Amino acid sequence: MKNLLILILVITSFTTLAQTDSADYFLQEGIKAKGERRWQVAQNHFQKSVLLNASNTAAHKELGLVYAEQRKYDLAKQSFTEVLKKNANDAEVNAQMANLYFWTRKWNEAIQYAKKAQELKAPLKTNYIIGKSYYEMEDYGQAFPYLQNALKEEPANAEIPYIIGRSFVDMSNYRSAAPYFVQAIQTDTTKPRWIYETALNFAAIPDDVNAIKYYELAAARGYKTDNDYYENLSVSYLGLGQADKCIEAMKKVLEKKPADVTLLYGVADVYYKIGKYQDAIDYWDKILLYDKKNARALYMIGMAYQKKGDTQKGQQLCDQAIAMDPTLKNMRTQKMQVGL
Repeated sequence: MKNLLILILVITSFTTLAQTDSADYFLQEGIKAKGERRWQVAQNHFQKSVLLNASNTAAHKELGLVYAEQRKYDLAKQSFTEVLKKNANDAEVNAQMANLYFWTRKWNEAIQYAKKAQELKAPLKTNYIIGKSYYEMEDYGQAFPYLQNALKEEPANAEIPYIIGRSFVDMSNYRSAAPYFVQAIQTDTTKPRWIYETALNFAAIPDDVNAIKYYELAAARGYKTDNDYYENLSVSYLGLGQADKCIEAMKKVLEKKPADVTLLYGVADVYYKIGKYQDAIDYWDKILLYDKKNARALYMIGMAYQKKGDTQKGQQLCDQAIAMDPTLKNMRTQKMQVGL
């Protein structure tokens, strides 16, 4: 009986050793396949290694890395969790967990693991993860120091200054945002949307010279020149007193939105301000085609006729408009006071 027990122990030990050897074999084969970027083959080898030796943290870690490469994020988390059960201070795995939660937009968890990885001096850069996670949570005060550190670590990562710029925009601090937007679009010149946002930011300062510069650059780099684009461009042209270019931009929108009363008003008002009264009348007349009871348009037509020298006709039209909308009396008083 004693000899039988000894034999069983020997067989058990031999089996365990054989399994361990097999686990190590599959681990090495998996590492080889991983190096060749054959992710599925590597995954199969690492799975066999883990199955033969569940306590092999190296195999769990490698399996997690391969899952992550294949965007199997939940399975990757499971594998890395097995490693952390054995060694909660594994710096690389904490950093990988930060990445996984970051990629899946779980910001609190991403911050937790990234800070742990920083404490453990992980080789992977984690300031960007922490900074952007705080940004996504709209906690800009917490985000800034990490994003500034990330900018020093990764000067070629254009998204970092872009995010800092966006943070300032969200706080309506457009002047502080401007240099970060410029840095972002200089670092990565392939994003016309960023260039357009840079233009909008300069327009909000307002700095219409730079706004126009970046509106035009955005279009040159492929940004879609839609109605919003031309409307915003026209506002900046008007801000610089470039009335002709302002009108030209608004007319491009009117080609697609011919019944847009706001735009018709805009073109008419600009023509009026630069003394092209007949052009102004023509555009206010277009408003009346769509809305015959638009008292303000009628009133401004009357004002334009008076500016042209036809005082009687102009006053009659203004009186008709005031009869339609008595509040226009205030408008007449204001215009008389400023000489319009």
